[in-house]
Amino acid sequence: MSAPPGPGTVGRVKLSRPARRAHLVIHVLASAGWLGLTVGLLALGITANTTGSAAVVEASVRAMKLFADWLMLPVAFLTLLSGLVLSLGTPWGLARHRWVWTKFWLTLATTTATAFVLRPGVNAAAAAVSAGHPLPDGGDVLMGPIVSLTAYVFMTVISILKPWGLTRRGRRLREAARRPGRAEPARL
Repeated sequence: MSAPPGPGTVGRVKLSRPARRAHLVIHVLASAGWLGLTVGLLALGITANTTGSAAVVEASVRAMKLFADWLMLPVAFLTLLSGLVLSLGTPWGLARHRWVWTKFWLTLATTTATAFVLRPGVNAAAAAVSAGHPLPDGGDVLMGPIVSLTAYVFMTVISILKPWGLTRRGRRLREAARRPGRAEPARL
């Protein structure tokens, strides 16, 4: 990721180059892991919904439960935290560029949905199947991974393309930095 054109870093905490690179690697690996876990959940959910074997349904839903209970939230939080560190410690800023701001809110929303929608849905399906009941209707084991995967692919695309330009705050900060004799205000 190259630095964006624009004002200097007056009044901001800036990560050193090695720290920025380390956090970028952590962020990319965590994001890729989250995406991969979601693809795995989707594959297991499709298997559970399309198989005729009760044993395969149970194995698929139990594997989904393992992903949801032990892997999804730690990876989601690592992605969110590393993204925040990068945005606050680099010239991109958190609220300067629309693509960064969009990624932040989508990451926050998908992390919240993972904790309060996807995980409980998978756990309910696993409990039902373990009790000998059929897989619950409503698509709990499919809709969560589909929505999540769509969001993660979208966030990956905007990370690469960096569309939409500056936010209103970003334009204001850039203009303030261009005025002679004025220090740039602290960033968000």
